[in-house]
Amino acid sequence: MRRITLTLLAAWPLAALSSAPSIDAETGLATWETQTQGIEVRLTQISPDQIRGFYLARGFSPEATERFARECVFMTVVRNVGDVTLLHRLANWRYVTVGEPPRTLRGKAAWAYQWKRMGVPESARIAFEWAQLPTAQTYAPGDWNQGMTSYSVPRGETFDLHFVWQAGGRTFSGKLEQVRCADDNA
Repeated sequence: MRRITLTLLAAWPLAALSSAPSIDAETGLATWETQTQGIEVRLTQISPDQIRGFYLARGFSPEATERFARECVFMTVVRNVGDVTLLHRLANWRYVTVGEPPRTLRGKAAWAYQWKRMGVPESARIAFEWAQLPTAQTYAPGDWNQGMTSYSVPRGETFDLHFVWQAGGRTFSGKLEQVRCADDNA
């Protein structure tokens, strides 16, 4: 009996670090969350229809709205749960799909160029920029922020997110595994 107890206790910390999603009972959308070394990162699926409704209401054309709705989009929350200031830069984050090299997230500047090229009105471009997770931010203990992040991953497919931050003069990294893009029926 003692041996079984020790085995279960030894396995518990690994289970606690799992990034298994929670599912919202009303929407069916999934959230992946991890907390490690003073940072909490949470990704919640945003459905293509939610994207369409949000951006059409802000002055995007149907064509531009559909361009973003084809992306794998998440509401992303970053929270400082530690006791020292931390800094994140999205340029240091990577996502990995099976059989592909790590990729960087498309930043606000790349989207701004895309929207300007497609003739999206300035007011709609500003709304888009404000809805995205800041590309870099410093968080005091207890601070948090949220915004959209997007990934060029097909609907229903999975990826691993590798995130990086600095705290106390050191660089740290964490991972959310098997994050799944919302499918078209979400």
